[in-house]
Amino acid sequence: MNRDLLKSSKIALKDYLGLQKEENLLIICDEAKREIGLALYEIGKTLCKESVYVEMKAREVNGEEPPDQISDLMKKFDVVVCPTSKSLTHTNARREAVKFGARVATMPGITKSTMVRCLSADAKKIIELTENVKNALQNAKEIHVVSKNGTDLKMNIEGRKIIPSTGVLKNKGDSGNLPSGEVYLAPIEGSTNGVIVFDGSVAGIGILKNPIKVTIIDGYAQKFSGRNEAKQLQKLLDKIGGDAKAVAEFGIGTNYKAKITGHILEDEKVLGTVHIAFGNNLSMGGILDVSIHIDGLIKKPTVLVDDIVIMENGVLLV
Repeated sequence: MNRDLLKSSKIALKDYLGLQKEENLLIICDEAKREIGLALYEIGKTLCKESVYVEMKAREVNGEEPPDQISDLMKKFDVVVCPTSKSLTHTNARREAVKFGARVATMPGITKSTMVRCLSADAKKIIELTENVKNALQNAKEIHVVSKNGTDLKMNIEGRKIIPSTGVLKNKGDSGNLPSGEVYLAPIEGSTNGVIVFDGSVAGIGILKNPIKVTIIDGYAQKFSGRNEAKQLQKLLDKIGGDAKAVAEFGIGTNYKAKITGHILEDEKVLGTVHIAFGNNLSMGGILDVSIHIDGLIKKPTVLVDDIVIMENGVLLV
């Protein structure tokens, strides 16, 4: 088995999740991520009381629920790690497991290179960057995002919880992506207006060769412009319909080791980018309950929080 992968698995389980000898670990995987899942399982056997590996058929879209049997199983473990092709982050299964006290780390679309590279980052530095961004957003009313490619978007965030995600999940009921490094929130539903131009990547599509322009009116995507990628995004959202087209999330990347790879788990953590998602946002304090969550990346944006510039052309000023 790959030595670097085993080393990264140990960092993930020991340093980020704080796995203890008396605890039980569940690894939920699918066929495409088997090598990573088995590396975590093997390291888990050396660190805790019981390490269990289960494999399911890959889900079709991010946010689709796992089988009921796996959902039930998740509630019975101290630590649950999910290296899967599609995200289990925004599922009822994850939310219910957390209610039962499980620490859940989701790793949607994780690759070996992402795992090795991003888990080698200095956790203290990521924590510091993340806290600085969180503090800049705290108690704010409005976010305004602009970019040279044409993004010009305003959203109301008054009263919404600002969530720092560092990947450190050591307390009962903690949950988040691993690796991580971002600050995110759910804008007030129906409050977002303007234009988004995704020019980095989009979940389920990958790195964009051509930008995707999305016109947002009262919180919903109304028009998609661009080449083939724009049609792909519209098709993904149309397949679910309704609130799938609602603006669900705004986030800022804070992991200085992350690179744009076409895998949204890493892409949305890239320092100097922001991401905006459509679909489900129950996990972050929103009210959109739909079986999809699609993130898109904007490179080198300028971000204003209540008219104060906190990022200029991708450079954090906080």
